[in-house]
Amino acid sequence: MSARLPRDLHPVAWWLWAIGLAAGASMTTNPLLLLLLVAVATVVVVARRGAQPWARSFRLYVGLGVLIVVLRVGFRVLFGGYVGTGGHVLLALPAIPLPGWVAGVTLLGPLTREALLAGLYDGLRLAAIVICVGAANALANPKRLLRSVPPALYEIGTALVVAVTVLPQFADSVRRVRAAQALRAGESGRVARLRRLLVPVLEDALERSLALAAGMDARGYGRAGDLGRGRRRATATLLLAGLVGICVGGYAVLDRTAPRWLALPMLALGALAALAGLFSAGRRVQRSRYRPDPWRWPELAVVAGGLATALLLRWVATSQPAIAFPPLTVVPTVSGVALLAVLTALAGGLCAPPPVLPAPVTLPDTALRDRAPEVAA
Repeated sequence: MSARLPRDLHPVAWWLWAIGLAAGASMTTNPLLLLLLVAVATVVVVARRGAQPWARSFRLYVGLGVLIVVLRVGFRVLFGGYVGTGGHVLLALPAIPLPGWVAGVTLLGPLTREALLAGLYDGLRLAAIVICVGAANALANPKRLLRSVPPALYEIGTALVVAVTVLPQFADSVRRVRAAQALRAGESGRVARLRRLLVPVLEDALERSLALAAGMDARGYGRAGDLGRGRRRATATLLLAGLVGICVGGYAVLDRTAPRWLALPMLALGALAALAGLFSAGRRVQRSRYRPDPWRWPELAVVAGGLATALLLRWVATSQPAIAFPPLTVVPTVSGVALLAVLTALAGGLCAPPPVLPAPVTLPDTALRDRAPEVAA
């Protein structure tokens, strides 16, 4: 019962859930599945986002997704409207030949239905991935996420937290500047309004980012303790050996002609060496955690929902390729397993407890009675 009380979910759980949705979106070009995943991310964000400034950034990611689709279709029309000699021609545009050093590229040309749909499907896939990442950015607290970063990645995590908070701070700055400008008169032209909005927004976002970095530096974020020369060399050797082992093992797994002892065994040894290097590097970062974030069954349910979505859509991509990658000449359809993946993502996201919202400010009855004559006047 206590897990359903209003509280902020662990930020790592939100990111793992969103990564599962993004991984599932990358395994299909079916526009119906992609739109369903975007709808799931939107519903979960609306139902489980808090009142913090970064919770308002999801609208910007949706706008960015729409811009990606428009640009992808526009590039297909401009550079790839003519695909071979087949296809149903929608618009007979004149082809503009280019010099020989850009052979194979033609501007404009006959626009076919298949080329237009190919650009739309590719744009929707990339837009769905971006919107899923935006959902994690709107739901997870970036400052609490920094507390969950492993000690070895603490310095990198500090830079990443400052980077991922730029867009939420930009959205909050736009809201604050527009509210301030609505209280005063000014130029009404579109260009003038854009100039009056753009300069204060950029200045405010930059100042808040610098203030965040200064505050994190004052509190010791990213500071490393003393480390001897021998331990530094051992840590660097383990990390380098782990990186080489993972690269060689990954290449051998993908290349069937490589010796099998270079595949999974080398990949496992590289992973173990990398983990040992991360553990050794983490020992030099001395820090403590005040009231660490809990990890209860809602976090497990949210992570399981995202992981199950990625696995189910992976199965659809391998076992039902006509559903995952529909031909451009037929109407896309969905299967029961694909719908199950979408419903699993929705159920996993809604398993999170409701967020903590600020209590509404209400005036006592005496204050309302005192203000009644003023309101009437």
